[in-house]
Amino acid sequence: MKYLCLVYLAPDVWNAAPDPTCMAYGQQLRDSGHFITGTPLHAAHTATTVRVRNGQLSVTDGPFAETKEQLAGFYLIDARDLNEAIQIAAKIPPAQFGSVEVRPARELVAEAPPTAARAAR
Repeated sequence: MKYLCLVYLAPDVWNAAPDPTCMAYGQQLRDSGHFITGTPLHAAHTATTVRVRNGQLSVTDGPFAETKEQLAGFYLIDARDLNEAIQIAAKIPPAQFGSVEVRPARELVAEAPPTAARAAR
């Protein structure tokens, strides 16, 4: 099963886990067959938030949410279950300085679910 490990860091520890350390762990995940993809992100102040409400586009400089910890990057991994995903996430270097949210990934469903009217036919 695919799991997304979202790395969150506060601005004061944004660079606490050096890139070479994170790259080395990524290589360990590749070697074990768990790594699918991942990437670090620039600091949250570089974000642009896009919203569409009632057909109107709104673009705002800055992150979506004002929080202490900001999304710093992600790892998309393959793990047999949530327990294995948690064990992998615990070894992500920035977990020592921030937090890692583990969430199952899902596939988009190409067909719309049947409506009550279509299902009654």
